Amino acid sequence: MPEERRELGFQIKCVNNMIRRKIDIRFAAAGLEELVGMQGPVLGYIHGESLNRDVFQRDVEKAFNIRRSTATVLLQNLEQKGYIVRQPVSSDGRLKKIVMTEKAVQHHLAIWREIEAFNRELEDGISPEEKELFLRILDKVKKNLE
Repeated sequence: MPEERRELGFQIKCVNNMIRRKIDIRFAAAGLEELVGMQGPVLGYIHGESLNRDVFQRDVEKAFNIRRSTATVLLQNLEQKGYIVRQPVSSDGRLKKIVMTEKAVQHHLAIWREIEAFNRELEDGISPEEKELFLRILDKVKKNLE
C-alpha cells in the first residue's frame, strides 16, 4: 500500500473536498439542499456585511479569495434559486449591489446554525493555542501563494 501523501497542497485539497461534502450533507439534512458548496457561507457573509454597508461582487471575490468568473457563477446560481437580487446603485449604473431576498433572510438563521455547528465540529479537540498556530501557518501558506 502506498504511503499517504504528506505534501501541504495535497492535504489542503483533500480537507477542502471533505469540508464541501460535509457542508452539503449538513445543509441537506437541515432542508437547505438547494445550497451547495460555498453558497451557504457566501449568503452568511452577505447577510453580515449588508447590515453595515452595500455588498458587491468584488467584496465576495476578495472575502473568499475567488476569481471573478467563479463569483459570477456562484452569485448567478444564488440569484436563480431566489436567494439574492442584484440592484443598480444610483451613483454608478454599472455597479450592482447584492441584496438578500426574503427567502434568504428566512433561511439565514438555519444557514448560520449549520455553519456554526460545522465549525464547532471541525475544531473539536483542538486547543485555542493549536488553532492559533494553525491559523498562523495558514497565513504563511496564503502569503506564499500571493
